[in-house]
Amino acid sequence: MSEVLSQSEIDALLSALTSGEVSADEIRGGDEPNRVRSYDFRRAMRFSKDHIRIVSRIHEHFSRLFTTYLSGQLRSVVQFTVESVDQVPYDEFIRSIPVLTVVQLMELSPLPGRIALEFNPQIVFSIVDRVMGGVMKGPYKERELTEIEQALFKKILAPIPNFIAESWKNIVELQPRLLSLESNPQFLQLTTPNETVLVISLGARIGPTTGFINICIPHLTVEPIMRELNAHRLLDEGRMSTGVDSSEAALQVAHHLSRASVDVAAILGETELSLSELLDLNEGDFIPLGNSIHDPVTIYVNGVPTFSGAVGQVRKRYGVQIQEEWKEAQSIESKRKAVPGRN
Repeated sequence: MSEVLSQSEIDALLSALTSGEVSADEIRGGDEPNRVRSYDFRRAMRFSKDHIRIVSRIHEHFSRLFTTYLSGQLRSVVQFTVESVDQVPYDEFIRSIPVLTVVQLMELSPLPGRIALEFNPQIVFSIVDRVMGGVMKGPYKERELTEIEQALFKKILAPIPNFIAESWKNIVELQPRLLSLESNPQFLQLTTPNETVLVISLGARIGPTTGFINICIPHLTVEPIMRELNAHRLLDEGRMSTGVDSSEAALQVAHHLSRASVDVAAILGETELSLSELLDLNEGDFIPLGNSIHDPVTIYVNGVPTFSGAVGQVRKRYGVQIQEEWKEAQSIESKRKAVPGRN
């Protein structure tokens, strides 16, 4: 005869079913006297779901900071997003990354140990290609970086400690420092082979190139702050997710925007020609533009009409003087054209 459950037991069972702790099949098979679950001692789960959620939130913030910075440096489309956060044995992480790769070691003082940032070679070569003036046409032949390429890549990575410190500041004040840049993951030895590590995988897109950046954090490193990772100090998720409270991030965006280059062009005039008229043109022919020499010219910024100005010459160089914003100029010009007797 089936046992009658109390209301509290029913509520507990429904809660466990909703959270995924038990499945419907397990409930139906409740008559089994003993249910044995296998446990892999090499895959000890040292991080709870709350730990993983908080670490994911931290690195979403890091991804936004790194995206903003690298977009300004490369002047190209750059996007980093958190794809997954997993806890695995350290030797499993080492086996999962390619033999030829680029690994930046870092210490997070005052926390013990070191962490590793593993960059997919395609991402690295795409960054180096762009820094050296290329157009990032992959795929690239994977090889070890030359000394010049290493120096360029290290310069690009220089601000990463600031981004790490900014991302973790609600949990702990860190003084991160970049260490060596390695190419063979077998020589890293961050921790013992069976030790649990957190692997944060960031999806990376740089121009047409896609790949991953893996951040490996040993349990030993974050063990002193496990209680803080369980605390609710990071639950001010609005600030963490938007970053609107970060004056440093705002200054970085303004700094990179101020260095961005734009194309400026002054259009003297326009006209339309038929194909036959175009073919009949010869050297010395005049093309009437329909504009008076006193009319202002439109100044385009990155192809967008932005200002109105006058063309002139300064010290044997031709130039254009900005006189007013384009919309205001258009309004004034339309009124002037409406006056009868205009030449």
